Amino acid sequence: MTADTTLPSYWLNWRFLLCAIWIFVAIVFSALVIWRYEGRNKSRNRQRVDEREAEVCLYEDEVWGTCSKLVHPIWLLAYRIGAFSALLALLLADIITNGVGKFYFYTEWTFTLVTIYFGLGSSVSIQGCLRYYHQVKPEQDCYNRTDAEGGSYIPPTLGENSDMLSHTVSLNHQSETNHRTAASVQGYALQIVFQMCSGAVVLTDSIFWLMIYPFLTAKDYRINYLIVCKHSLNAVLLLGDASLNSLRFPFFRMAYFVLWTGIFVIFQWIIHACVSIRWPYPFLDLSSPYAPLWYLAIGLLLFPCFGIFSLVFWIKRRFLSR
Repeated sequence: MTADTTLPSYWLNWRFLLCAIWIFVAIVFSALVIWRYEGRNKSRNRQRVDEREAEVCLYEDEVWGTCSKLVHPIWLLAYRIGAFSALLALLLADIITNGVGKFYFYTEWTFTLVTIYFGLGSSVSIQGCLRYYHQVKPEQDCYNRTDAEGGSYIPPTLGENSDMLSHTVSLNHQSETNHRTAASVQGYALQIVFQMCSGAVVLTDSIFWLMIYPFLTAKDYRINYLIVCKHSLNAVLLLGDASLNSLRFPFFRMAYFVLWTGIFVIFQWIIHACVSIRWPYPFLDLSSPYAPLWYLAIGLLLFPCFGIFSLVFWIKRRFLSR
């Protein structure tokens, strides 16, 4: 029988005190990290930056460009639009089927956040592809006209055309140029949401498949299509985007992921202080004497969850640098 969470005795004890200390320390430390490192972006328009600051900075072409000049940005655009459409359809189907009460769960928060990322990413990619086209097309026309006036015009082949576009504009790899435009607020928001999603989807899916489903569900519990998609498709689609995009992945932005998770925990505390209902996840129940250990364990689990995508980006950089 679940303890009455509205009673003062449920909260006024050493268990809640320790858990509150974990959450408070994590939130304050994350806020300090964000304040410390995001402040470096104020000087991102300088021509010369050190290596650490260059890792923090984000440039406009990195928001919508691909990681390889062999892949046109329009493919990333198509991928993001397709992913957004699929996730939005599943999210609406879940809400229509089960109601808005599904937002009681961290899974729904994460799934919504991933949907927002792909929606924002689609918007940014559309703007980037339009800018790409308007900058490339005039130079391509000039290239063709110059050859035609010389009497030796030969229509470029697909491969030659692709090489010419990459050489004349180099929008996907402007690191070779001396002047790059810093990303807008929308671009930084996209990067931050992406990194929050990266840790959240790994945390959500790993806890569900490795802990909740095999050990904490009833024997007659049956998973359906929506449940499987919400605990797998988001991670797969995000991993696909990570393999295509040219975003950077500074590790300090794990602080946003910690804040996101901490806010969810506080949200649950507020609800249960007002209404005595079942906890969405058993390890959040503060009546257990092991509650502080559970909270600490989940907090430490955030590091490998975020680190998995950090490792993916490290491998991608090593592969592309060859």
